[in-house]
Amino acid sequence: MKLIRKTSEQRAKSEPMGNMIFKLLPYWPLFLGLFIVSIIGAWIYLQFTAPLYEANARILINEKKGGDEMRSSEPMETFNPKKTVDNEREVIISAPVLQKVVYDLALYAPVLTHKQLTTKSLYKNSPVRIIVKNPLEIVEKERIDFFYTPSGITIADKKYPLNKWVKTDYGTLMFKKNNVLLNVPDGDFSFSLISPKKAATAIAEKLKVTEANKLSTILNVSFLDEEPKRAEDVLNDILKVYGSFEIDEQNRLAANTQEFIGQRLASVENELIAIESKLQNYRSTRGAVDVGAQGKLYLENVSTNDQKVGEINMQLSVLNQIEKYVGSKDLTGGIVPSTVGISDPGLTQMVKDIYELQLNTESLRKTTGENNPMVVSYKDQIAKIKPQIMQNLQNQRQSLTASRNNLSATTNNYSSALQAMPETERNLVDINRQQQIKSGIYTFLLQKKEETALSYITTGSGSKVVNPAESSEFPVSPKRKMIYLAALFGAGIAGIGFVSLKEGMRRNIMFQRDIEELTLLPVIGEITANASNKYLVMGSKQRTLIAEQFRSLRTTLHYLGVNAIRKKIMVTSAISGEGKSFIASNLAITLAMTGKRVALLDFDLNNPSIHRKFNIKQTAGISDYLQGKADTQDIINASAEHANLSILLTGALPEDPAELIMNGKAEELMTYLDAEFDYIILDVPPVGPVSDAYILAPLCDATLFVVRHSYTPKAFVERIDENIKLNNLPNPAIVFNAVAPRGFGKNNYGYGYGSGMVYGGNYDQKRLDTESKK
Repeated sequence: MKLIRKTSEQRAKSEPMGNMIFKLLPYWPLFLGLFIVSIIGAWIYLQFTAPLYEANARILINEKKGGDEMRSSEPMETFNPKKTVDNEREVIISAPVLQKVVYDLALYAPVLTHKQLTTKSLYKNSPVRIIVKNPLEIVEKERIDFFYTPSGITIADKKYPLNKWVKTDYGTLMFKKNNVLLNVPDGDFSFSLISPKKAATAIAEKLKVTEANKLSTILNVSFLDEEPKRAEDVLNDILKVYGSFEIDEQNRLAANTQEFIGQRLASVENELIAIESKLQNYRSTRGAVDVGAQGKLYLENVSTNDQKVGEINMQLSVLNQIEKYVGSKDLTGGIVPSTVGISDPGLTQMVKDIYELQLNTESLRKTTGENNPMVVSYKDQIAKIKPQIMQNLQNQRQSLTASRNNLSATTNNYSSALQAMPETERNLVDINRQQQIKSGIYTFLLQKKEETALSYITTGSGSKVVNPAESSEFPVSPKRKMIYLAALFGAGIAGIGFVSLKEGMRRNIMFQRDIEELTLLPVIGEITANASNKYLVMGSKQRTLIAEQFRSLRTTLHYLGVNAIRKKIMVTSAISGEGKSFIASNLAITLAMTGKRVALLDFDLNNPSIHRKFNIKQTAGISDYLQGKADTQDIINASAEHANLSILLTGALPEDPAELIMNGKAEELMTYLDAEFDYIILDVPPVGPVSDAYILAPLCDATLFVVRHSYTPKAFVERIDENIKLNNLPNPAIVFNAVAPRGFGKNNYGYGYGSGMVYGGNYDQKRLDTESKK
């Protein structure tokens, strides 16, 4: 016979749901109590937890692609950075934007009201709004109580007026009256002082920015807050500040370009004034009024060349500005160079790229820190672009210098022709040529200056608010139904965990299922715990549940092959105290009640107990017979109370019971009793401490192995099959003894530790008690 055991995981998988319910039902008062406590706890939690409302807004981002080429006729195009949805999302939740919102709405000083054990935040319903003169110097204070009256604020017996800056122990404050709220009653309130940085962090934790979908550039912006109106104001102000930051940035870039052009314009203007003054003086002193046709032709050609040289010089100046900007260690400082007049789109694009990378770096640095991987990546890209720009600048400078040299050579040729002209006419042509060059450059710079000035007017935010903030009508958190369901679920898990922990940690046998998992032996009977103090529960008029269980055990003996020929039944257990003598005694009485002659042998020569259960004195017994000191008639005692039952006591306890049993007299006794009685019940010692049961096993026909609920260790049951195989116990089966009711309902055996079969329950017990009284 091979023992096949299941692991705990396999047992858990194979355990039917009915068994789980069977385990938990007796603990229904525990679960009921947990459910009630969880509902009360959830209700209390909801009472003390402020409801949160959600405000939502939508903003359209005009996304710009990086592949667009910059046109030289649009100087401001270079300084418009690429806009992506991901970048703008980070800008919206950046610290500068949120801190500006904190300043605008005075969120660093929330006003609170206290009722009983709850604290409620006030916003539009606050009688005053607390404004700090210098929020950066706020000293945080968790709670400052004040008393409000229409005439002023009282803090710690100090009274302060409304709508004026006043010096307090907490800094310079203004208590600005809420004129919208009418008929504010006098009362106690409080306010807190929070650093703007911490207040901005709190906003960021409740702010969420997501894309409407993958194909659009619309962002959904949502914010959670206790006050729905405050949630709307925070969202609207975030979008307002975000738009103003973008416009300010574009205006700053335009100002940098205008400053650069202004510097060049002032220099050219001074040069032009000087040339015009020189021309006037020359004409007045030399009397030169006009030049000849040849001089005019020369002047036109040379002026054209000189104008081109001037443009080249301006481009070289722009290249020098770009080189100075790119070569600086910190690109954030100084004037951002304009690329007006530069015809190379590659250089323009690289300058545009490096500036955009620097803007992205600064935005991320404000929100994430210096060591953020994206910041490091942007810095690496800037470091790679710089050498490319420097190389391009060198190539541009060489090309422009070569062009300027060619133009200068052409001008020199015209100068040679000028030598043939009269000196006065020649000098006048030179002065006119310089005047036309400077005038052309001056006109060009004025045009660019006006274009840049117009950008102040035309520059606007690259985003558009699609839907302004609108708060939800009902709170979105906490969700009342989910809280109650979670509380009930948690109570159920706690109850199951308690029951499983309580019964799973026990190392003793608790369920019939435990026996079935540890051994292949069948469980042919379950006996409930004996609630009375009587050792003998069987009798002709006994109609109790336990009596019925013994009758059921008597019926199932045929399963072991017990009959008129195979009649000797040995009752043993693993250790002492499992109730083997109780089972043997009551089973003997049950068999005798059928009219059969039954012999009950107390073969426990170490610790006899049958005489105590039947309340009889020890006389000559089995040990005396085995020693040859008594005959069979001397040791067989007919029971006075139970017909057909004879009891063979142990007699005097021997010093060596095992050797005494093996002397051959035991076989003679069993042969004699086999001829005289219909059933022979042997109460033998436990197999764990002594080996008497194994010695008597060959003399018996069946073995009842008693396992006691919540007493017998699982380790002993696990070794039963191996012991039976080694010692050859005849026809073994198990009786599950002293099965107690479970949980809190102690009167219902139907939900005990047995197999789960309802043997009676309260109704059957009452019926049996009623019948026993008839």
